[in-house]
Amino acid sequence: MTLSIIIPVLNEAAQLPEVFARLASLQARGAQVLVVDGGSSDGSAQLPRAGVEWLQAAPGRARQMNAGAAQARGEVLLFLHADTQLPVQADQLLTQALARDRVWGRFDVRISGRAWLLPVVAFMMNRRSRLTGIATGDQAMFVRRDTFEALGGFAEQPLMEDIELSVRLRRISAPACLRAKVITSGRRWDSRGVWRTIFLMWRLRWAYWRGVPASRLAEAYR
Repeated sequence: MTLSIIIPVLNEAAQLPEVFARLASLQARGAQVLVVDGGSSDGSAQLPRAGVEWLQAAPGRARQMNAGAAQARGEVLLFLHADTQLPVQADQLLTQALARDRVWGRFDVRISGRAWLLPVVAFMMNRRSRLTGIATGDQAMFVRRDTFEALGGFAEQPLMEDIELSVRLRRISAPACLRAKVITSGRRWDSRGVWRTIFLMWRLRWAYWRGVPASRLAEAYR
């Protein structure tokens, strides 16, 4: 299966050179890499980016990812945060997973950072995802392009767009939950505090399930 990797960014100039270097091997095997910039002001657009396609879109992660998906050529779309590192054989792993009557999936996650609790947080994220069939953006969600298009893509809401799409995808098939790990940055946890971040995220998710609009939750998240 052909693969398109879509990376929404906003002021990630410090991260992007490493992102491009890590994805070079996947590009060499035919993956398309699209970076969708939501209006960066830190010089991101001027960085060298051999073979990487650069798009501009209205700010907002869901809007940016939808804009990238509209320009994607791959049979499979993979949505990647700029601070998340894929396994070296990510393309082969997801191809094998989707060959088994699945239309979408995600990787397990490991969180890099200073706090000793981060491995516990990652374990709980992975376990919760397996039990609920819900994936988050940190887990590098992937989906067949025809399925993504049939569902109308991400809901263009300011938060929880990954959970909202997971719910709709789950009605079609259970996710392929790959045990291979992506490595995501723990900068949010380190800067805000682990317990504070845990309580905030659980409070926001609980409110979302109760029907609180994502626009209100985004204000609390910020």
